[in-house]
Amino acid sequence: MAATGSEKQGAKAYYVSTPIYYVNDAPHLGHAYTTVAGDVLTRWHRQRGEKVWYLTGTDEHGQKIMRTAEANGVTPQAWADKLVTEAWKPLWEHLEIANDDFIRTTQKRHTDRVQEFVQDLYDKGEIYKGGYEGPYCVGCEEYKLPGELLDGEGDHAGQKLCPIHKKPVEILSEENYFFKLSEYSEKLLAHYEANPGFIQPESARNEVVNFVRQGLQDLSISRSTFDWGVPVPWDDKHVIYVWVDALLNYATAVGYNENPEKFEATFPADVHLVGKDILRFHAIIWPAMLMAQGLPLPGKIAANGWLMVGGEKMSKSNLTGIKPQDLTSHFGVDAYRWYFLRAIAFGQDGSFSWEDFSARYTSELANDYGNLASRVAAMVGKYFGGELPASTADGEAERAIHDGLAKAVAEADRRIGEELDFQGGILAVFDFVKQVNGYITEQEPWKVAKDESQEGRARLATILYTAAESLRAVAVLLNPVMPETSQKLWDSLGAEPGLGALADQKVQESGTWGLLPAGSTVTKGAVLFPRLEEKPTA
Repeated sequence: MAATGSEKQGAKAYYVSTPIYYVNDAPHLGHAYTTVAGDVLTRWHRQRGEKVWYLTGTDEHGQKIMRTAEANGVTPQAWADKLVTEAWKPLWEHLEIANDDFIRTTQKRHTDRVQEFVQDLYDKGEIYKGGYEGPYCVGCEEYKLPGELLDGEGDHAGQKLCPIHKKPVEILSEENYFFKLSEYSEKLLAHYEANPGFIQPESARNEVVNFVRQGLQDLSISRSTFDWGVPVPWDDKHVIYVWVDALLNYATAVGYNENPEKFEATFPADVHLVGKDILRFHAIIWPAMLMAQGLPLPGKIAANGWLMVGGEKMSKSNLTGIKPQDLTSHFGVDAYRWYFLRAIAFGQDGSFSWEDFSARYTSELANDYGNLASRVAAMVGKYFGGELPASTADGEAERAIHDGLAKAVAEADRRIGEELDFQGGILAVFDFVKQVNGYITEQEPWKVAKDESQEGRARLATILYTAAESLRAVAVLLNPVMPETSQKLWDSLGAEPGLGALADQKVQESGTWGLLPAGSTVTKGAVLFPRLEEKPTA
């Protein structure tokens, strides 16, 4: 989906990436969580008027993909094509993900550039040939350190397990090419110290720093026991290690060695969003590769926590994978986008439950937000024939609303736009929604309407204008989170004829009071958040 909104020309794009996801299966809630977070972040920056580039995609090489394809009786490429076409891209469209690009690691624009990058490192003496034997997790596509492994129990008694996938590792022994990762320990530590916000949250930063301080081993960057991958350019008996291949998507997708102007205007990423289980690849291997190549490092590696069900990380291997469509069919897409970012502090683990989603939907979306919109539209219709009246009798109560909005805008912009604190930013907006609800309760416009004097009419007009103008600002602030709902509210307020398209409204300017023109036609449209039906049964 193409980016929209006004952009500052000539400036470097605000570049955000998700991980590129393995196509061994269809996406689940965990994948969607990261992708929606990136979408909200980039929509927010678009509505600041910035040039933005949002990248997502799929990781299609490696032993895990090859084995999954074999188990399904097709080639790895056919399997990847099927999953991308039938599962991944349709879900992102369904969830209103406004990505600017979707890269696949089997595309020639990627594979050619990967070979060039690795060849260059080889020519510089950063890569050498050697042998290696060690425990390997196919699910992670990673050699594990012995100290990381778990002791198996039950059916896996006597075996060593991957701590993430809880499956036995394989002992691999092969001749490989190695990247001199061990030579970058001190350079990485110096970068972490000079840039304390490079890895977030702080707990993730501490984990990486402690790991690097123990000393890094050189990285095996090729495999010779299977052939589903990008061939090593100087030795076609080897394919490039899938993680070296995958990480380079962040450069190849924006024109590395192919489109210098685009590369200069986009790279490096301002924010790499990753799951904490792949943090080390992004916070250690990726910056070391860039250092070796003399390329700039990303601004921030932000690791989100895991979504948990029954105490287990949500994943297909743990049988806790839930399809996002299971929830959107019941709660709606906008509520889905809102819920996970509101209910879980980004960077921390969070538990999902149907009951919690239902309770928050009813209390915050339907009762607080949706009911406010319905009440205001109904009263403007009843008392002023649907024409928004002018505010001519502002007082202390209205000034409190003006101040509350300014505070909400500043806090939401800081938390979402700068700190990636989606929960804090959303709560700032909903605190303002509650303030407006309280204002209406206190001002009692239904009682004021009984006073037909000039002063009474002016007071009623002021109350309803204040409420409608507050909703105008809320529609802008929540547009990155709930775009369909915000557009419905925008249309209901009659905002577009006087203010223009919602997508062109600046979030940081939304607190300017009085933008919604008096005389706008306010209509009571469809209920923003309909009452939930009974929970479907399996």
